[in-house]
Amino acid sequence: MRSFSLVLATRNPHKVAEVKAILSGLDLDIRELPDKCAPVEETGATLEENALLKARAAFGCTGLPSVADDTGLEVYYLLGEPGVRSARYAGDNATYEDNVRKLLWAMRGVPERRRHACFRTVVAYVDGRREITFEGRVEGKILAQPRGSGGFGYDPVFQPLGSHKSYAEMSDDEKNSASHRAAALHKLMDFLRTIK
Repeated sequence: MRSFSLVLATRNPHKVAEVKAILSGLDLDIRELPDKCAPVEETGATLEENALLKARAAFGCTGLPSVADDTGLEVYYLLGEPGVRSARYAGDNATYEDNVRKLLWAMRGVPERRRHACFRTVVAYVDGRREITFEGRVEGKILAQPRGSGGFGYDPVFQPLGSHKSYAEMSDDEKNSASHRAAALHKLMDFLRTIK
């Protein structure tokens, strides 16, 4: 695959670091979103719609192939909430801690057998000729209390199936080999390798 530039349509430093680490095996000039690009309001009703909104806006601003993602935590006991509003679950200006606190409050007293959830990430790629989405998902459960100091978002309270650790207790390498975002990005990588 020839080397080319790819814009990451996010200003979240944790996400930028995670995506760069996962895509490091490709010959890419990975660029962060320039300051001149205006923030995009995530008005989509689905993760796919929001990822495409952000990738289209980044491509429109930079003229370069752009990648954006949207991620949702879907808790089965809460009928799929917080879902597409995961980043804004506790309000438009909510911190990670605010969102986790609200989730744990909503799940108080729920027995372990009913704490199943899944993390879904949709990655969108837009280059002016193509608009493609890739999905990754990981099943797991919501812990009763936060555990670990790594990661970000809901990582301290999400334990993937088959693991005894929360995402926040994992090393970057462990998480990047097993996360929902990694699963979607690996599909993107397979696609990028086909571009001549």
